[in-house]
Amino acid sequence: MTTAEQNRAGPARVPRSPFELNHRLGAAARSRAPHLSSVDNEAIVDVASAAAAAGGPGPDPVDTAAELGAAAEAAQERARTEFPDTRPVSWAAFGALVPVLAGSAGAGASCVAAAITDALQLDQRCALLVDADDPARSGLACAPSQEGPWVRPVNPQVSVRYSWREDALVARLETQLPAITPGMVPIPPDWLPDPAPDPLHTTVVDLGHGGWRAAATPVYGAGGWLRRGLPSQRPILVVRATRPSLRQAEQLLARLEPWVQRGVATPVYQLVVNGARKWPAGVAGAAGPRVAALIDEALFVPHERSWEIAGVTDDPSPDRAVDALRPLLASWGLVTSPRRR
Repeated sequence: MTTAEQNRAGPARVPRSPFELNHRLGAAARSRAPHLSSVDNEAIVDVASAAAAAGGPGPDPVDTAAELGAAAEAAQERARTEFPDTRPVSWAAFGALVPVLAGSAGAGASCVAAAITDALQLDQRCALLVDADDPARSGLACAPSQEGPWVRPVNPQVSVRYSWREDALVARLETQLPAITPGMVPIPPDWLPDPAPDPLHTTVVDLGHGGWRAAATPVYGAGGWLRRGLPSQRPILVVRATRPSLRQAEQLLARLEPWVQRGVATPVYQLVVNGARKWPAGVAGAAGPRVAALIDEALFVPHERSWEIAGVTDDPSPDRAVDALRPLLASWGLVTSPRRR
């Protein structure tokens, strides 16, 4: 029910508790989105209830919840028709596909994604860097030198804007909505510009939304980049060299595991440890069984003070970080071997 409809129906009773408010907001979202997932419903209620708590002028929180629900439903309808989980996925149009997940908060997945992209373009490879995060929370917000003029509308509420990071193309979400829930993220085909670069050698995807949410929904949204297909992706899991980071990464892998076992999602291919040259004493041994299976082949990216202070900017990634990632990319055939340069 819109604000106008509520006015015609008479004054609505003020919710007597946060539980009642959340129930009303959730009902408003579901009224416009019959297929709304619990993950998206939770995110919508969080945003709308925060607006209600702030008070003051502005849209009615119930209307906000309904609008967000409608945006999620539009994205889900397109996913059901254009990217259904009953159909095999072809990733050929994206070149080599490298999804990057954050194993824990602040792990530096955006920094690693940007450094991989910079390593590729230094080798004259055409690279697309996809930022699948909510624009308000994105670690790649400052990755392009400036916002590009090219926009691809996905639905009335969400568009993809293309910019440049030196010679690499950056695709980021753009919206007037107060938040982007996981289910509002466009399906992978909608991230390609029209016409797409030819050839496009590699697509690097910062999944954002805390890898935790992406792992929960690998059939749509940002998690859709983990859908099993051909040629197979090489998902990277970024962690810090700390026990809390490894514990959180273990839970992420546990969340993704049922999808992998069902053949829906691709398992994590590589563990990258950001901000360290080796494991501190007593850390690696605390890894759970899923992370432990990746420990021996872990790649270390040394600490970079510039990343700690400013995050990803439009400046090139630090040389030490790029050099640390080059052997991995060379082993995958994405760049030339450092020894042959």
